[in-house]
Amino acid sequence: MIGYVKGTVECIFASSVFIDVHGVGYRVYAPVSTLAHLNVGEESLLYTYMNVREDAIVLYGFLTQDEYDLFMLLIGVNGVGPKVANGILSATGTDSFRAAVANKDIGLLTKMPGIGKKTAERIVLELQDKVGTPVSSGESEKTPEPSPIEGIGAEVTAALAGLGYSEREIEPIIAREAKEHDSVESLLKACLRALGTGR
Repeated sequence: MIGYVKGTVECIFASSVFIDVHGVGYRVYAPVSTLAHLNVGEESLLYTYMNVREDAIVLYGFLTQDEYDLFMLLIGVNGVGPKVANGILSATGTDSFRAAVANKDIGLLTKMPGIGKKTAERIVLELQDKVGTPVSSGESEKTPEPSPIEGIGAEVTAALAGLGYSEREIEPIIAREAKEHDSVESLLKACLRALGTGR
């Protein structure tokens, strides 16, 4: 198992990053909160989880131990796989997620990608005594939470990828259109229009 990767950031996509480790490029999928702190050409260390499937080996990476720990707790919940757990961390920051679980906010949890009511209830039931409480404001400043727009962008990216569009097609359009839209539906429609016209 690969516990972490440390190397130079070569390319940053909408939901993943290429890390060059001594000439070997690793593709690492990561939440928005991690991707937002990476810069091309700089060296970074990401804590990783290696998901081995029949058809692929996928690495998920996190800039902080806190994100990694929450990810590991999430994939321990029945019905929450690595892709869904990564989407949850992209749609909400660590503090917001802890608060939602602590407050048993099923409504907020069901707004996250891939989470239905039953799964949200399981997350609250199984994690409320494990996730702890949100960190103090001083600590929060070290790892800023992603904005709602970033969360919406992550959901739309996943939807477009499911339709067969590549990250290279999606990324610049998301970056351009996200500022003008405040809901998944409106942003998705705008991106589909842009992809359809090629502009």
